[in-house]
Amino acid sequence: MPKMKTKTGAAKRFKVRSSGSIKRSHAFKRHILTKKTTKSKRQLRGMETVHETNMAAVRAMMPYA
Repeated sequence: MPKMKTKTGAAKRFKVRSSGSIKRSHAFKRHILTKKTTKSKRQLRGMETVHETNMAAVRAMMPYA
C-alpha cells in the first residue's frame, strides 16, 4: 500500500492540539475590512475549534496529524 497523502490546503488551515481537538481561524477577516465594524473584526480574532460535525472530514484530509 502506498502512503496516504495529506491535503496540503487542509494542513495550512488546521492544526491539531495535543488534546486531539483541531483549531481553525475565523473566516471573513482577510479583506474588505473597511465596511465591517470594529466589534465584528475584534470578535474574529484568535482561533476556534472545529465543530464535531466537521471533525471526521478534517481528520480524513490529514491522516497523519
